[in-house]
Amino acid sequence: MRLATLRVPGGTRAVRLDDGRYVDLGLPDVGALLARPDWREYAEIADGADGADSGLDGADLAPVVPRPGKILCVGLNYRNHILEMGRELPEFPTLFAKYPEALIGAADVIELAPESGAVDWEAELGLVIGETVRRATEEQAAAAIAGFTVLNDVTMRDWQYRSPQWLQGKTFERTTPVGPVMVTPDELPGGVRPALTMTCSLDGETVQKAQTDDLVFDPVALVRYASTILTLQPGDVIATGTPGGVGHARKPQRYLADGARLVTEIGGIGRLDNIARVPAAEES
Repeated sequence: MRLATLRVPGGTRAVRLDDGRYVDLGLPDVGALLARPDWREYAEIADGADGADSGLDGADLAPVVPRPGKILCVGLNYRNHILEMGRELPEFPTLFAKYPEALIGAADVIELAPESGAVDWEAELGLVIGETVRRATEEQAAAAIAGFTVLNDVTMRDWQYRSPQWLQGKTFERTTPVGPVMVTPDELPGGVRPALTMTCSLDGETVQKAQTDDLVFDPVALVRYASTILTLQPGDVIATGTPGGVGHARKPQRYLADGARLVTEIGGIGRLDNIARVPAAEES
């Protein structure tokens, strides 16, 4: 099943995608859908009789979960990238957070904050929680994964490294595209441990390419680990980490410029296509 949050006049709607068309689920967004204990059954049988039912081409997509209660992110989680840098594989995941104000849709503009001169890209597989879970077993963690989406953890590197804590560089507003859809594990090779090709291109040049099954800590392991710390709720998002190829690690370093086109794609899920822009100066 493929689910999305569609912007419509006056708000947003949760939709299911069926063969190039969408079916309105009668709920405001995918987060509201996942809050239902019966969300899978509800989404599968909805027929759109009381809502929109048309093609998705040109649709205005919001972040697949517009306001997650939590957005947890993982650093240094691709095996090949870690080994090529001469580092040892980590014993535990590195976790940090992001806030909902950072999220944008699959075709929205990435805001280049004028306060930063080092805005970087990080293509990632995002997982979405579908059940409340705490101190999950492996089976419970697998069952709690509602599906997967595409995410780019756009990062202000100069702000990230102002201190040992990364938060301030990771959650600038209107920087992080998420979408275009959430795909349930049953539709993906590898299921809750999907084996998919992920790419990121900048102005037509491929800058990142990896297989999502190269994660040191796979999605099930991440749900188990994070749920030990705190309760995960339906609609929470975990960004599972980025592979090599980021701009900050290049020589010379390379960052997003005004007008740059950033395309992030994961086979079997979908594509983010975003232009980076410096916002117009606000009138006083």
